Amino acid sequence: MNMITNKFVRSLYFCGILISTLPNVSVAQESVDTPESFDGKYLNWYNKDGKQDKMEGASVARAYTEIIKDKKAAKKVVVAIIDSGVDIEHDDLKGKVWTNTDEIPGNGVDDDNNGYIDDVHGWGFLGNSKGDNINIETYEFMRIYRDLNPKFKSISSENALPAAEKQQYRMYVQCKKKFEAELKEKQETKKNVEEVGKLFTGFEKIVGSYLKKDSVTIEDLMALSTTDEKVSGAGKWLLQRYMQGFTKEGFQAYLDYLDEYLNYHLNLDFNPRADIIGDNPADITDRNYGNNDVIGPRADHGTGVAGIVAAVRGNNLGTDGIADNVEIMSIRTVPNGDEYDKDVALAIWYAVDNGANIINMSFGKAYSPQKKMVDDAIQYAEAHNVLLIHAAGNDAHNNDLGENFPTDLCDDGKTVSNWIEVGANQYEKGKEICASFSNYGQNTVDVFAPGVDVITLFPGSKYWQADGTSFAGPVVTGVAALVWSYNPGLTAVELKQVLLESSTDIGKKKVYVPGQNIKEDKSKVRFGSLSTTGGLINAYEALKLAEKKLAAKSDSGS
Repeated sequence: MNMITNKFVRSLYFCGILISTLPNVSVAQESVDTPESFDGKYLNWYNKDGKQDKMEGASVARAYTEIIKDKKAAKKVVVAIIDSGVDIEHDDLKGKVWTNTDEIPGNGVDDDNNGYIDDVHGWGFLGNSKGDNINIETYEFMRIYRDLNPKFKSISSENALPAAEKQQYRMYVQCKKKFEAELKEKQETKKNVEEVGKLFTGFEKIVGSYLKKDSVTIEDLMALSTTDEKVSGAGKWLLQRYMQGFTKEGFQAYLDYLDEYLNYHLNLDFNPRADIIGDNPADITDRNYGNNDVIGPRADHGTGVAGIVAAVRGNNLGTDGIADNVEIMSIRTVPNGDEYDKDVALAIWYAVDNGANIINMSFGKAYSPQKKMVDDAIQYAEAHNVLLIHAAGNDAHNNDLGENFPTDLCDDGKTVSNWIEVGANQYEKGKEICASFSNYGQNTVDVFAPGVDVITLFPGSKYWQADGTSFAGPVVTGVAALVWSYNPGLTAVELKQVLLESSTDIGKKKVYVPGQNIKEDKSKVRFGSLSTTGGLINAYEALKLAEKKLAAKSDSGS
């Protein structure tokens, strides 16, 4: 999972690059020490209520003030965050971090015999026992192409292969085409961007020389007055770029992104897993790897996810998380790139075996070569009453068409009952309520939740503002944890039913489809065609319905 700053996005527009060319990313502003640096209307908006606050949040604050203000939670809910890592030392997560009380910290012994040494707050599947950690990884389509190329590179048609190998060959061909197309596109884009950079440098030099300045500001350009056509033309070009949102930092960020993409994500010779872990990714029994570093080298994404679920409420420090009686178990699995199926499977097994009640998964990819590993793990979670919540993705893609993993549909044809798939909405209840980037699907996405302009935690006890279904997922996770902590008599499946049935129904509302070019196409669809419920997550209504469900359950003696 990549994190992209708003400066980066502005530079894409400046360079004429479409957002749709990006991989599955979340967008964020730069981190700050206090959330007051952001527009105040967005602070905790995901906690607000559509009717009372006119912001389509999850109605969390209303739930606290009207339903549970005088009640005491019945149980502590453990939420596993399978992600890039979580800054468990963040000031706004104090008292919210899960601790394995059966493990003696730092003694180098697996005290509880769970297979993981010193796993006090979780586990990192992206490292080794020496403390080395993977940060940047390749994409799955590249790995498939790289690994299968020796086997199939001389094959020109699947007709030359036995039936058992044809499906694998088709995947190879598909990934080969995608790799070659991505490589060509990124190389050409970098060349074009570098040319634009040369233009900018040249024009800035012309204006700077005229003004006798080493660097030129937007104020200089706005005040520029000269009859020199060369200087005037250069100044107008620069001013237009700045007015379009160009920044030098954003421009450099985009070049850095392209370099990273070419040097790492699409580099056939780059294999950090072989260098750092050395396991067989296709063998689920080869699991003696990892370390107890649950923060890792880039905990930004996971920390943001954890903050939405569990940031301390009412401490006047920063943001308010959704669930009060919750503990975060950090399981580091997602690098800057695509996660491995094996790591995802082992992370789910770890979470279930170590007491997690809910697992949040804000990641995804288009290919899953070891899908059975993940299928087995999610069915294991289902059998152990653990709720799985997954972000739908940020490609403005119809997930009903496939190509989004992991998924609740297993290869054996079974659809697990403990899974919720989450799309992202913005705060205004208008025709653009769907986040423009959000994936959707009438049969595959269950519910929408706040995922635009979400202010949350950032490593180092800082804060940031971010977009993405990655942050809509933990809104649902937080609501699930809140409801379960006060209604522990519900099963995971019953809790899922409560969350979906109580969602705010706006299914008949006409909206734009994510990814739609609304300047050219004004057609709209019913919101109900974008998910199974046509609803927005609602904590207030979920708590009311949970109480009714439990009362009915008690009356029936079940």
